[in-house]
Amino acid sequence: MIKLQVIGNLGRDCVTNNVNGKTVMNFTVAHTERYRDAQGNQQERTIWVDCAYWSDRTAVAPYLKKGTQVYVEGAPEVRTYAKNDGSTGASLSLRVQNVQLLGQKQENHGGFQPQTSGGYQQAGPAGNQIQQPSGLQQAPAAMGDPGDDLPF
Repeated sequence: MIKLQVIGNLGRDCVTNNVNGKTVMNFTVAHTERYRDAQGNQQERTIWVDCAYWSDRTAVAPYLKKGTQVYVEGAPEVRTYAKNDGSTGASLSLRVQNVQLLGQKQENHGGFQPQTSGGYQQAGPAGNQIQQPSGLQQAPAAMGDPGDDLPF
């Protein structure tokens, strides 16, 4: 068996379909590599992988949104097709066996970071907390119960 592992961002929202009584979730993952060419110039290469996840575990589908970073693994498939100019093209697809959500794509260096109180605080470029939405309370600074002192 050949196994392919991809970490990247979803290029579009997941689409769930029923094919011959089976459920399939289709999505695309983009992986961008940055490298230096022979002249020392910074270059980027993006590889798009079409993913098909044949599973009845569709609870993950609402979280597979454009921009979300994911880890997917499965068996690779290469599909060939005829282009309009008569030449043959190829695309890489993946029959997914496992998918894990890694996080949301950050458009800027700010964004929202979870807190222990269950709310969110906006973060600045260095991760400094700027403000807290009204109605949320700060978590206690220290817990009195030594049983709450977990190593992680």
